[in-house]
Amino acid sequence: MKSAATRLLVVCLGNICRSPLAEGALRARIEASPLAGRVQVDSAGTGGWHAGEPPDRRAIACARGHGVDIAALRARQLRSRDFADFDWLLCADADNLRDVRRLAPPPARERVALLLDWAGTVPAGEVPDPYYGHSDHFEEVWQLVDTAAQAVVARLSARPVSGIIGP
Repeated sequence: MKSAATRLLVVCLGNICRSPLAEGALRARIEASPLAGRVQVDSAGTGGWHAGEPPDRRAIACARGHGVDIAALRARQLRSRDFADFDWLLCADADNLRDVRRLAPPPARERVALLLDWAGTVPAGEVPDPYYGHSDHFEEVWQLVDTAAQAVVARLSARPVSGIIGP
């Protein structure tokens, strides 16, 4: 870890629905807290199908409805250097958790976790993929990731922010 800031990477499958919503919620909650400027957030997908594309229009609309603008985000695929660049890789679901752990070098595997579980909001919880759903599915995802974002702020506020934060 080269930076004094804590760095979080949210990972889902294509990086156009769940992880950009989580990135937006986390950034908004962190910027509104004493952690502003001390925690960095990014997102990625295990697949590269949507690399360079903006989030799904329904995700953009959902976040906008909560006062968060994610329209400028662009999808990207998980890179090998992400395991060194980020303190925690927080996955949307068990499939992504398995895939990210499989790609991770052994020392980084302990820093890969489920987002909702790591946040302490839903033990072993998964964020459902809303891609084939409707706007209410995106709203359900927003509620999950925003609640997790609030819990992440509380978690990080309770511990030192520089360096790697333990499980």
